[in-house]
Amino acid sequence: MPPVIHVAGTNGKGSTVAFLRAFLEASGKTVHVLTSPHLVRFNERIRLAGKLVSSRRLNQALEACEAANGGAPITFFEITTAAAFKLFAEVKADYLLLETGMGGTYDASNVVKNPLGVVITPVDLDHQAFLGNTIGEIAVSKAGILKRGAKAVFGRQRDEGRNVLARSAARLGITPLILGEDFDGRNEDGRLVYQDNDGLLDLPPPALLGPHQFENAALAIAAVRHFDLPVSDADIAKGLRTVNWPARLMRLEGTLPSLLPAGSEIWLDGGHNAHGAAALSLALREIDARHRLPLVMIVGMMNTRKPADFFAPFAGMAEQAFGLTIPGEPNAHPGSAIVAGASAAVIAAEESKSILNALAAVAARGKPVRVVFCGSLYLAGHVLHQNGTPRPKSFSGCSETSW
Repeated sequence: MPPVIHVAGTNGKGSTVAFLRAFLEASGKTVHVLTSPHLVRFNERIRLAGKLVSSRRLNQALEACEAANGGAPITFFEITTAAAFKLFAEVKADYLLLETGMGGTYDASNVVKNPLGVVITPVDLDHQAFLGNTIGEIAVSKAGILKRGAKAVFGRQRDEGRNVLARSAARLGITPLILGEDFDGRNEDGRLVYQDNDGLLDLPPPALLGPHQFENAALAIAAVRHFDLPVSDADIAKGLRTVNWPARLMRLEGTLPSLLPAGSEIWLDGGHNAHGAAALSLALREIDARHRLPLVMIVGMMNTRKPADFFAPFAGMAEQAFGLTIPGEPNAHPGSAIVAGASAAVIAAEESKSILNALAAVAARGKPVRVVFCGSLYLAGHVLHQNGTPRPKSFSGCSETSW
């Protein structure tokens, strides 16, 4: 396989990978990518030299892996990761951007012995049933992708996680660069100002919305510079303008907005834990400061997360919430559990049977409103499908009319 950049963390993995891909492709390099989960089609997880894998080629790889496995026990993520690695080895590319599925140490992606570099985004509470009940325990798992001889860049960390990651790196002889200590990126007058020991860059703002994306972009820029990738400052600027990553503070156009009163907005975000909710609430406050509208949340969540923790950052901000049971997901919270979580944050809430039913209830208000769908990337996929959102150019390898 081509040189690997391995990415772990709690939040921001996908966005950081999207920035890295945009920078490398702006420099003319071809890039393989493995991310998860997908939104509408599984093919979205695997990008071969810049294009989404075709269903025919994907099926061939999966069948070969199933035959090699010989019926032995294997998880969905393990066999699909094996298929992705097979494809990455068969198709030439300059780099492979590899995102962990969950954790790090025991993640199926963590078979790469000599990555070019490792990126660990902010570590916070998530998947506690599998990774541990404290940030320190979770950080131990994330640190499992560190490898002796591979450079490392860390996102901004809480003290507990930062200390665990730094000790793990030291044991391997690694001196990581850490956001907020060795480099930083911030919004100054609508521009991204990046600074490290090599100097300062004045760059365009990232095309991905939200204040948290300035830090995700800075993390990717630090990786480019620290890993000595063949990317110029002009390539970084171009990548910031062209980067695309669906369902991350994405404003919808199409079928669903037309169901609401004129002047309404619908936003979609895949934030699904307390850390992601805090970032989303801050971004929505900035949007509201520019154009005030009542906020209504339509939320579906998996049962590995706590709805009350997710709603806490929206207390005093959201006027109403609707709880949905994500269709076709046996491990989804029932809508009633989501309503209870909203009520704990003193947000008026009710259960709804579907996306369309929830929007009909919002439309009955008869006034412009700002709706945000959030709580799960699985819900985001259903929303995109229901909306008939045309795929962006970066999904040009997808053969369907919607994704």
